[in-house]
Amino acid sequence: MRELVVLGTASQVPTRARNHNGYLLLWDGEGLLFDPGEGTHRQMVYAGVAATHVTRICLTHMHGDHCYGLPGVLSRMSLDRVEHPVFLHYPASGEAMVRALVAISSPGLDLRLVPHGAPGAVADGLEVGPLRHRIEAYGYRLAEPDGRTIIPERLAEAGIAGPDVGRLQREGRLGQVTLDDVSVARRGQRFAFVMDTAPCSGADELAEDADLLVTECTFSDDDASLAEQYLHLTAGQAGEIAGRARARNLVLTHFSARYTEVGELERQAQRRAGGAVVRAADDLDRVGLPRRRGWQVSG
Repeated sequence: MRELVVLGTASQVPTRARNHNGYLLLWDGEGLLFDPGEGTHRQMVYAGVAATHVTRICLTHMHGDHCYGLPGVLSRMSLDRVEHPVFLHYPASGEAMVRALVAISSPGLDLRLVPHGAPGAVADGLEVGPLRHRIEAYGYRLAEPDGRTIIPERLAEAGIAGPDVGRLQREGRLGQVTLDDVSVARRGQRFAFVMDTAPCSGADELAEDADLLVTECTFSDDDASLAEQYLHLTAGQAGEIAGRARARNLVLTHFSARYTEVGELERQAQRRAGGAVVRAADDLDRVGLPRRRGWQVSG
């Protein structure tokens, strides 16, 4: 299963309708928890997702609305006797704050700290890229390797069946038949997470060809001067990132408390998002990864 569970969508302060940040990406056997702000543990209860699902926690930066929920989540995982290791990714400049938050959590969890201070891979398929905010910040990108999809009709024409199919997939050739002869390229799915930032090349690179792109959308286009002052995105700028990157789906979040209705922000983003489908998230939304793109016939 691949699904994004939106746990909170507020920015600096929560509102009656929106909790602080929190996003759980369920990706096959992994659960990646991004930016758990205050109250994330309670939101997980409302969403019906267990702390045992979490295998990685990814912090973009060390502002409180993106990390103050960490002790509660870790304590619940300890209470639930989570046995698998949990990897905590964060900017190296936030080391002291991370250790303070971990120190007030309940002990007993196999927590492994993985700081990063430069762009690049931080785990298998997971990489970080720099953002432009008031403190050091990084976005995340999760990419499935490209593969190939077997075409049953081509197998039948080649006379390959049963265990020979697996052998062909493992070895790439069976007699005169190659894997390319009976399959087509399958593009791996890609997820990108871009939080507090002004427009920058790092955000564009993270978002490139994303099937599902999550971005902050703190301000309306009408408040562009505030976005520039605080190094955040307007709705239109979030849409532009998606459009330049050829993203398929854009989820907007991290809304300022000044907006009680975000439909206009969604429309502002959609006007600049190219072919991306835009959605302004609400707390407890569930967003599935879209179906893979169509087959790409090579050669």
